[in-house]
This record gives sequence, C-alpha cells and structure tokens, in this order.
Amino acid sequence: MSKHFASLLLASALSLGAYSAEAADKLVLQLKWVTQAQFAGYYVAKDKGFYEEEGLDVEIKPGGPDIAPAQVIAGGGADVIVDWMPSALATREKGVPLVNIAQPFKSSGMMLTCLKETGVATPADFKGKTLGVWFFGNEYPFLSWMSHLGIKTDGGPDGVTVLKQGFNVDPLIQKQAACISTMTYNEYWQVIDAGIKPEDLVTFKYEDQGVATLEDGLYVLEDKLADKAFEEKLVKFVRASMKGWKYAEANPDEAADIVLENDSTGAQTEAHQKRMMGEVAKLTAGSNGALDDADYKRTVATLLGGGSDPVISKEPGGAFTHAITDAALK
Repeated sequence: MSKHFASLLLASALSLGAYSAEAADKLVLQLKWVTQAQFAGYYVAKDKGFYEEEGLDVEIKPGGPDIAPAQVIAGGGADVIVDWMPSALATREKGVPLVNIAQPFKSSGMMLTCLKETGVATPADFKGKTLGVWFFGNEYPFLSWMSHLGIKTDGGPDGVTVLKQGFNVDPLIQKQAACISTMTYNEYWQVIDAGIKPEDLVTFKYEDQGVATLEDGLYVLEDKLADKAFEEKLVKFVRASMKGWKYAEANPDEAADIVLENDSTGAQTEAHQKRMMGEVAKLTAGSNGALDDADYKRTVATLLGGGSDPVISKEPGGAFTHAITDAALK
C-alpha cells in the first residue's frame, strides 16, 4: 500500500469518525437525586451502548439536595428530567409547563417508617406525633395523605408535627421523630444498617394506604414538543432508556456494578447498590415505559383530594403525552 493511499485512508477514517461523533444527537438528562440504582436504567443504556445505537450522546447529570430538576430544565440546563408526578403537576400549575413523556416506574417506593416503641401501629396513631418529611417537592404525597386522613399538619394533639427531614435517617435514629420518610429501596435499609431490627419498626407503604402517586417519570417542557426533531430525539431516548431498564431488571447485580462505575463521588457501596437495585426492579416491573391512564388518574385524584389544602387546585390539562411512547414502543 502506498504511503499516499494509506494517508488518504487515514484521513477518510478520521473524517468519518468526526462525522459520526458530530452526528450523535446530544441530550442532557437531569436526575432527581445522586448517582444510585434508582436511576440504573439510564446508566445501563449508556454503558451498554443503547443510546449510541440510537445515534444519541446522552449526558446524565446527577442530582442532590440543592438541585431541583424543574428549576434546571426551566433554566435550560437539561432536555429531560426525572421527577415525581406530584411535584411535576404542582410545578406545572405554578407556571413551568412540565409534560410527562414516559413512566418507567409503575409502583411507588415511598413509605413512612416508624419506631414501634412510640406506639404507632396504625395511621390513627400519627396524631400528636412528630413525623419526618422530605421537602423540595417530595412533601406533596405526604400532605395529600394527611388530608385524606383528616389530620392537620400544624402540630397539636389532634394533628402531627412535621419535622423537615434532611435526606438521611437521623431523626429516627436519634428519636427526634416517631416516623420518618423512607424509600423501600434506600432509606429503610439505612435504618436497618444503623442497627434497628425490622421487628422494631412499623412501615406504612403509600401503595398499601391507597394514596400512592407516580414517581420517577420523564418530563420535558411543553413548548419543546412542537419541535419535530426534538420529538424524534425523545423517541430514541425513551426507546433506549426502556431497553436499559428492562436489562437492569433482568441483570440486577450487573446493573448495580454499572451504577457504581458511574459514581464519581465513591460514596456508594456495592452491598447497598445491589440491594437497592433488587428493590427498584420491583417498582419498574410491569411498566413498558408508557404512562398508564388509570395510574395517572389515581395520582391526580389523590392530589386533588386534599380538602381545603390540595396539592393541585384543578384537574391538569396537557400534563402528559403518549406520543413519544407510542412511537418508541411500537
């Protein structure tokens, strides 16, 4: 092979490489929380090349205690966010037009975890107690549940005292609260790892209490959906993401390892992530990514059913679209 021909080949290979890199459509996903197995499907889709196969270059931005996904997308810092529907619908009503384009999580992982020694055995026993509640949009399911129970959240013997809970389990360990907010896949196990035995705890899953609302959906800004090129990008993104989620469900240990590889903080442990992935897989099971109308209606009814203090004041319009999943899943 002549040197000239070889250099021509090299030049064309380089330009092809540059073209393919250039051709990959960039998309930024903002997570609701830090890198952990709660978001395994997205990390798996990136690691396994599912996004690349769709011609996408996806940047996954971890969240944290100071990051509100809705603010990030409103400010142009992301194309898609992961958020809970109560927060997304409340945000929409306040003027940031979030639209649900897919719903990888079928079930809610939220619950209140209580110390048995405080005398809490049923929801009626919440009265007069201090309950730990997350804020930054995570308080909506709790406030909605208390409204359904007819329990005021401003303290007093017939109400509950709300303790603004940090994203940890300290209030329960230090006995500052009778109950705290936990997720089935995360904080509950932090309580167990702190040395409290399961038999010394009482848990109330929102799913079991009939007040479960949808978590970890994918949301975009409504006006962006008018852009056909962006819509096509979302179709590819959802298709690859769901491939990632189903792979993570089927291969939980490998998925947990992929999450750990992407944890730049080094804060996560293998045992915790593998346990978390096993629990998260129970929540994504049964979802192909399409938002179920009945689940949506139940979430809206729960949020509207808050008596004098509902999370949203009216039935939302245009808060979701099936267009993306209809195209992605056919």
